[in-house]
Amino acid sequence: MDEKGQSSDASSPTPPMYGEYEVTRGSLPKRFIDSFKRDPNAHATPKGAVGADGKVFDVESAAQNTADSPLARKLKGRHLQMIAIGGSIGTGLFVGSGKALSTGGPASLVIAFGLIGIMLYCTVHALGELAVLFPVAGSFSAYSTRFLDPAWGFAMGWNYALQWLVVLPLEIVAASITIDYWNTEVTKPLNALWVAIFLLVICSINLFGVKGYGEAEFVFAIVKVVAIVGFIILGIVINCGGGPATNYPKSGYIGGSLWQKPGAFNNGFKGLCSVFVTAAFSFSGTELVGLAAAETANPRKSLPTAVKQVFWRISLFYIVSLTIVGLLVPYDNDKLLSGVSGSDAKASPFVIAIQDAGIAGLPSVMNVVILIAVLSVGNSSIYGSSRTLAALAEQNQAPKFLAYIDRKGRPIVSIAIASFVGLLAFLAASSKQTEAFNWMLALSGLSSIFTWGSINLAHIRFRAGWKKQGHTLDELAFTSQPGIIGSWCGFIFNCLVLIAQFWTGFAPVGYKKDTPGELVKSFFQAYLAFPVVLAFYIPYKLYFKTPFIRSMNMDLHTGIRELNLAELLAEERAEKASWPAWKRFYKVIC
Repeated sequence: MDEKGQSSDASSPTPPMYGEYEVTRGSLPKRFIDSFKRDPNAHATPKGAVGADGKVFDVESAAQNTADSPLARKLKGRHLQMIAIGGSIGTGLFVGSGKALSTGGPASLVIAFGLIGIMLYCTVHALGELAVLFPVAGSFSAYSTRFLDPAWGFAMGWNYALQWLVVLPLEIVAASITIDYWNTEVTKPLNALWVAIFLLVICSINLFGVKGYGEAEFVFAIVKVVAIVGFIILGIVINCGGGPATNYPKSGYIGGSLWQKPGAFNNGFKGLCSVFVTAAFSFSGTELVGLAAAETANPRKSLPTAVKQVFWRISLFYIVSLTIVGLLVPYDNDKLLSGVSGSDAKASPFVIAIQDAGIAGLPSVMNVVILIAVLSVGNSSIYGSSRTLAALAEQNQAPKFLAYIDRKGRPIVSIAIASFVGLLAFLAASSKQTEAFNWMLALSGLSSIFTWGSINLAHIRFRAGWKKQGHTLDELAFTSQPGIIGSWCGFIFNCLVLIAQFWTGFAPVGYKKDTPGELVKSFFQAYLAFPVVLAFYIPYKLYFKTPFIRSMNMDLHTGIRELNLAELLAEERAEKASWPAWKRFYKVIC
């Protein structure tokens, strides 16, 4: 007995010594359940200092709360780079460009996307400068609250949250319509089944937290990038006469013949203006790089590289690919006009270009890529909306329960709300599928213009406050390449796009044939985001009497992650000075 007892004691683990500790791990089900409990280090942020009338917004408190957000910081540099390069490439580029091509012609397509691309280059650099210095939760809506006006920050936060909330069902509806490419006899119950599968996949990815989102986007972006590069190479071959089609009018060398007949433009200047909102929707999501800053391990190192790569994404994946599309698909192609909605993959100019070249099999491959792109943007929509809602709650601009962060660093309540709104995608199983898609697109299409304009204006005001309070640009870890001039150009161009969109919404192409009811419907589908923004801004401004933030009163310290920033920058600049010329040049452009 003693020997057994002694052998039993010998085999038992040695208890920890005084001052030591050992990690205890519960069962898998218990750990899973516990992960949804509130992070013990996360605290419900206190209400701001409220005046006698109970209507004072505390800007300092809001800034501190977004800086102290307990979101998990698990995104790496490679995640940010792929989010920047291909994170938001979806139906806007692959499918929506077809409607834009038929409305404005190939030249309008390239010009509109090029102008929006230049504006976005300025915008993302402005956002990068702010996000590297202040990697706070909520990003651009928080910057509007801090540098412009808390009421405008409130309006921009809810505008951005609503944009992404409706993008989830919108993209899932687009995915179900994409499935129809392979089976034109799809029944409504089968559509509902596909919606349930897509919604389950997207929600499951986001339950893995920011790391799951980052890894999924990394894979999705690689697929999209490879597909676009492959299409560009294939398009050049087809354009030079290398396609197998023998009985199609475009067989042999094509060159720029389609820019002569049927022509480079369609519907003149109004046709060009009509393409802007499609371009804006196609580029929306690029700003997610800034939103992800709060969950990045080292934004000072990772963000500048990601921001610089946006230029190559715009140039290669949008401008070059759409130029190739314009050379291969005439704007009067019947297939461009045969789609039941802006999400119908049958109307994708990328698919049409391959079909018309007589290449079998590849159209289906392209549709698989479109399906992956749709799921990718749906994945980003839950990420974007949940983080924005949580940040609004942190700033006392949304119900407090939305700021609930669990032990895995997930804003789990906001994720649940975003997933619940995704149930609207089951409209794909109804007879109102196309109408639902168009109205959801109306709510999200113009929202990006307000977001980008606010980023540029916040950067302009930040620079004014930075200078007013005695700081220099040498103190910034990253400065916008186009600088303050780029932000002014971006802001003014956003205003011009809003004016152009108002004109094309009020009097669209071919409006003389429409009834008054159709014109009203067309206007609100083109300009719905504007009254939504005003509905958030004006009541909040009047109730809280929020001030416009003056440059001398701006908080330029809360949220800076490195306290010894000056020393770190001095070390990095000394290191860069020792680099060879080729490496310095490479780091400027990448």
